[in-house]
Amino acid sequence: MRIISDTFWVLVLGVVALFAFFAALGAFEVGEAVWVTVVVVLLGALWLAHALWVSRHDDGRDPATIRARERRGF
Repeated sequence: MRIISDTFWVLVLGVVALFAFFAALGAFEVGEAVWVTVVVVLLGALWLAHALWVSRHDDGRDPATIRARERRGF
């Protein structure tokens, strides 16, 4: 389930980045695509909230490293 969650948040960040890229290129007017702009801003806010949540609740230790250390006896 963790992989699916991480994939979803990476895709959300990709959508926000693509929107910003095409808006910077002038491919469309941000004011003309109001609904798309609102959706992308909401996705960006959700991604930012998720990133803050993960940074505050992550202990910074990799579970695979902990298991490997326990297996070796350290």
